[in-house]
Amino acid sequence: MAAFAASVRSPPVSAAAETAIAAPSRAALEMIDRLIAVPTVSRDSNLGVIEIARDHLASLGCKPHLVYDSTKKKANLFCTLADDAAAARTRGIVLSGHTDVVPVDGQDWASDPFKATYREGRIHGRGTADMKGFIAIALAWAPKFLAAQASLPVHLSLTFDEETSFLGVRGLVADLQERGVRPAGCIIGEPTDMQAIVAHKGKRDFCCRVRGREAHSSLTPTAVNAIEYAAQVIGFIRALAAKMAREEKKDGRFEVPHSTLSTGVIHGGIATNVVPRDCEFFFEMRNIPATPHDAMTQPIVEYAQALLPEMRAVAPEADIRLEMGLDLPAFGIAADAPVVKWAQQLARTEHLGTGAVSFATEASVFTGIGIPTVVLGPGSIAQAHKPDEFISYAQVAACEQFFARLCEAAPPA
Repeated sequence: MAAFAASVRSPPVSAAAETAIAAPSRAALEMIDRLIAVPTVSRDSNLGVIEIARDHLASLGCKPHLVYDSTKKKANLFCTLADDAAAARTRGIVLSGHTDVVPVDGQDWASDPFKATYREGRIHGRGTADMKGFIAIALAWAPKFLAAQASLPVHLSLTFDEETSFLGVRGLVADLQERGVRPAGCIIGEPTDMQAIVAHKGKRDFCCRVRGREAHSSLTPTAVNAIEYAAQVIGFIRALAAKMAREEKKDGRFEVPHSTLSTGVIHGGIATNVVPRDCEFFFEMRNIPATPHDAMTQPIVEYAQALLPEMRAVAPEADIRLEMGLDLPAFGIAADAPVVKWAQQLARTEHLGTGAVSFATEASVFTGIGIPTVVLGPGSIAQAHKPDEFISYAQVAACEQFFARLCEAAPPA
């Protein structure tokens, strides 16, 4: 951290690095073409992109480290761009991006979403903004990162399933801990228009399964209506959400300045003349950094438990179960943290200040193992997940300017 502070005070950037890169480099555009052409929707394998990255880095003399999931159809890649990777374990900066993209099913695209298409100063294709553009630019700059390793070791991190479960990055950081790799900082290259993002909300997903007792609808007193009890829990969740909106201390950095809860899916019943035995529904919570997840979860658990005596008085087998799915902590780092100021100076976006976003990123997983992290990358989240997703030439060039300065920056030991 001391080295970060030193680099903030006096970043050693040459006149050459100050020269603006007016347009994207051919190497960056060619790599964007290659990565967009490989459909890596989260439900499918990401190995096509991982193998492109592996082979490219291996051709430079690097030793990419791959960790596969249990199916062997997905993998993370971590690569230290240094001749002596062991010496670089506790130095350098991680450039991290996820390789998976969201589906294009049912979307109306003007061009093939899995072919980079150039028009009006933009590169269109699924993942151009979120976030193969950043990954492609980083891979294109790998030779220069390698040449600059004496100044600043760079680690490249590529993960899977960020769009769904965050399982990839969890496995990646566990592997870093096991191998004793402790970088001095991390930049998550999500599309932020090169603005430093220092906070995002946390997210938890739940499935609530209600088991009652079925009966003919003419005999309702002998039954336990699972839908009706599920509705009571849903009503409580809605009331809790309203209470958070009223009483929680607001965080004005977010568009919605308080934590939220909402029910998104419900299933139950087989016919109107059958008291339903089963009902399940799915809900999520998104908490601001100042509010712990458990502070929102525990009241729901307690309310559900309080319903059980009434249900079991009729049907001893009745039950309400809450099953947690995704559990991603909120992310927060001080706006004046050394890694934040360092990244802002290299990106030349101090004038934009810092920001907070409601969408989730992998930043909280890296900070969870003690790696100071900032979210900063090319493109706009406003284009992500949409038909005709794009990244502008200007944003690609801005990221390349950032990397040019990064190559000459003081090492964040």
